[in-house]
Amino acid sequence: MITSLDTLKRGQKAIIKEFTLDMVPLKLLEMGCLPGNEVELVQIAPFKDPMYLNINGSHLAIRKETAIHITVETLSE
Repeated sequence: MITSLDTLKRGQKAIIKEFTLDMVPLKLLEMGCLPGNEVELVQIAPFKDPMYLNINGSHLAIRKETAIHITVETLSE
């Protein structure tokens, strides 16, 4: 199912499909947030922001306002 990254639930995995280039910081691209890479939602902070992700073995936190602009395809479990 195609959705945005901010809708993932804890432990859910997805494949990054596309994103709005001007809305995603270059630092995230350098850390592996690229189309075709697998992403897993590890944890969400108390007020739903930021989101703690595992992208191809790299752990990073991104803001929900950025996650909205990243389109993913969820993987069935």
